[in-house]
Amino acid sequence: MIENPQLAKQISDLMTEMFTRLSESCESVKKQCSEQEYKSYLKSTSRIAGAIVMDVMEPLYKKHPHLKPRNWDEIDTVRG
Repeated sequence: MIENPQLAKQISDLMTEMFTRLSESCESVKKQCSEQEYKSYLKSTSRIAGAIVMDVMEPLYKKHPHLKPRNWDEIDTVRG
């Protein structure tokens, strides 16, 4: 994973923003689309969000624990 602390911080911020935007997009779809469309969209975006968390953020925070958000481990417990 990324060694450079400044770059790691940039990547962490970017991944957090992407995760947040995915979540916001799900809320928009939920409000404006049918339940079936929402479920389909949620399924697709969940795979993307999972990859962001498991394949990028987790390894990044393992290498740079100081970047890990305060509630990260609580969120991780909820994710199971």
